[in-house]
Formats: sequence, structure tokens, C-alpha cells
Amino acid sequence: MTTARTGSATRWLRSATFSEGLVFCLLAVAPLAIPGFAGGLGGQVTSVLILCIAALGLNVMVGFAGLLHLGIAAFIGIGGMTLAILTVPTNPLEIGFLPAVVVSLVVTTCVGMLLGGPTLRLRGDSLAVVTLVFGEVVRVLLRNLEEITGGMQGLGPVPPPGAGVVIAGIDLGRSFVIDSRWFYYLALAVLATVVALLHGVERSPLGRAWSAVREDALAAATLGISVTRVRLSAYALAAALAGVAGCLSVASLGTTGDPNVFGFSRSVAILCAVILGGLGSIPGTLVGVTILFGFDIMVIPWADAWLQQMQPQAWTTGPLTLGSWRLALVGIALIVMMRFRPEGLVPSRRLAAELHEVHR
Repeated sequence: MTTARTGSATRWLRSATFSEGLVFCLLAVAPLAIPGFAGGLGGQVTSVLILCIAALGLNVMVGFAGLLHLGIAAFIGIGGMTLAILTVPTNPLEIGFLPAVVVSLVVTTCVGMLLGGPTLRLRGDSLAVVTLVFGEVVRVLLRNLEEITGGMQGLGPVPPPGAGVVIAGIDLGRSFVIDSRWFYYLALAVLATVVALLHGVERSPLGRAWSAVREDALAAATLGISVTRVRLSAYALAAALAGVAGCLSVASLGTTGDPNVFGFSRSVAILCAVILGGLGSIPGTLVGVTILFGFDIMVIPWADAWLQQMQPQAWTTGPLTLGSWRLALVGIALIVMMRFRPEGLVPSRRLAAELHEVHR
């Protein structure tokens, strides 16, 4: 029986990995066939890819380790702000893009572990409240420390990757600015690397330790698993991935923007995307973010513009635009999802089995 289950799980994993590889290949060739990727469409899709990276970090916390986290957007803000502080021309530091990303990863990882240390004994609602408060504290600090963060105006302009570097007559910095496909391919490459990394970690002893601690921390401890180290590793990896997303986001926009973007609402939206796709599922997280944020970033603006072209006088007021109803539409979708498919659209086999056992 155990051998049969192992074989079934292996076949499912191979199928999921093949599907992900096929999707990444299609995404890689899409800009070559669709000219719009060089402009606004490429920027919109890039934003979705960056949010996928942050959501995968949250999935490590919530799906793999079973720790409810409501402050993931704060780490996106910390990562992006660190990059901006280290690269903007007005700052005397002004180091290159790659060194700034490395420093940002170190900073976000350390902050994640500092948050995780005092909260290791918290679970459920208590942990959610602490991470929520942490996220709000970070947002307020980013907004009020104007001399460092630029306050509500943000820091900018943030130099693009490769600024000042010329290879074979190609100015890399200028290419990133004038052609959205450069940032698109950068975000796609980073996302593919993160997906491969998480698949490896999921199958590693650390991944199995996350699952053991999530299901029963006391039983895991009796088996010799260090619950403290396992949970701290989840905090660190989630913070690091969110920091990477923050770096890419700020670099692609050229500014840190309004710090309120890194607040509670963004954290909840990312959590909703993870739940929609399926907790503990890497492909599910990608699907959830694509549906939720793709709808918000790409579909709603296109639909509103089309409706205004069809009936320009009737669709100029706020209540008649889809953008005014996007939160309600997302809420309805989540309610329906929790009622008829609580495990998510593309669930992990383990969590899907657990939920079906509970509902029997």
C-alpha cells in the first residue's frame, strides 16, 4: 500500500512539474509572438509574475509550515525600500543593482528571523494578530521616515538593472527602460528559479520537517525535529522571497511609490490568492495569483476601457465600472470556493486528503 501511494505521488509530481515546465516555455516564447509585451502588456504581466514570487514565499509559511502570516507585504516593502536606498542617485551609497539585491535579501531574511523568534510559540489567531501589527508598523515607518524613505512620495528614480553597462553595443539600463520585455524575462527567470528551488526544498528533509511540524509540533519534537529551527527557516525563506519580489517591483516601477501599497490589504490579497490556488501547492499558488491579480491588473482595466468605448456616457461614473466592484467579486469567488472546493483549485495531495478526511 505504501509503495502504491509513493508511486502515485511520484507520478503526480512528475505531471505537475511537466505542466509547469510547459507553461514556462509558453511564457518564454509569448513576447516573441505578441508585440504588446514590449509595452504596457509586458509591464502588467511582469507585475503578476513578481506577485507570484511573493505568494510562493507566503505559501512556505502558510501552506508548508502551517503558520498564518498577515504581514507578507511588509517584507516586500522592506526589500524594495532597501534596494532603493542603496541605488538611488541622490543617496551617497549608490551601489549596483546586484549588490543591492544581495543586501536586501540579507536584510529581509534577518528581519524575518527577528519576527519569527519571539512568535515561535504562537499559532492561529495570535500569530495572525502579531504579523498583522508588524505589517502595519512597517507601513507607518516607511511612510513617516521621510528623510530615509521619501515618505508618501517614495524614493526614485531607482536605476534599472544594468544601468551604465554596455555589452556588444547594447545599453542594458536603457533597454530595461524602453522595452518591458527585459523586465518580463528577468522576472520570469527569477520565478522559474524560485519554483525549482521550492520543489527541491519540498522534497528535502526540511520540507518533510515543515509538514511534520504543521500537522503536529509535539509529535515532530518527539521524533527529534527541532521545531524552533524548522519554523525559523520558514520565516527566513518567506521573508527572503518577499524581499526578492520587492526588489523586482521597485526596480520595474523605478520608484518605491506610496508605502500604503505594502499594507494589510496587499497582504490579505496575496493570502487570498494562495488559498484560492491551494495551500501547500506550488502550481496552485501560481494559478491563484494569476487569476486574482491577473483579473485585477489586466482584465478589469481592459474591460472598463472596452465598456467606456461602447457606452462612453453611461460608464463614466464610478459605480458602473468593474473596478469599483473588484473586491466584491473577489469576495464572492472566495465564498463559492470555500463552499464547493475548500482545498483550492490546484491543491497539494496531502492537504486535499486532510480536508476530505475532515469533511467525511
